[in-house]
Amino acid sequence: MYNDPRKPLREYLESSRKPGVSMHYAVLPRSLAEGMPIPWQQQMAQLMHEFHQVYAHLDWPEYRVVPSRRERLVDLDEDQLAEVGCFVEIDVDGEMVYRERNGKRIEDPESQTVLVSCLDPIPSQHENANQDTPPRGIPMRQSPGWS
Repeated sequence: MYNDPRKPLREYLESSRKPGVSMHYAVLPRSLAEGMPIPWQQQMAQLMHEFHQVYAHLDWPEYRVVPSRRERLVDLDEDQLAEVGCFVEIDVDGEMVYRERNGKRIEDPESQTVLVSCLDPIPSQHENANQDTPPRGIPMRQSPGWS
């Protein structure tokens, strides 16, 4: 399935954009993981047990995962700009100028996108995510207007 048998997980994670995967982390929403079919949970628990046994000796930090989404810099409000370390001001010509926290001007802010925190849609939307999952574990696509 993957070209490099020594790095199948890396290949999978980098093969295309996947939800919850960034350059340094792969995040699994706990509510979805706990909502998986029991055989999946058993496999996941065993893999995580082995993973934690092997890497328990490391000095693990406590992680804070913040749900975020990409937004255009020019679409952010004042609080969101502050969150990403930017601010906007009006120059002497009446033009809006976007700046980094250190005062450096941001060139072409219309084409800049940043990660900004958002409400987490996963727990409420998928609280019972496996309700429509057939025994094989392949989610069924629901047609609009069908129940």
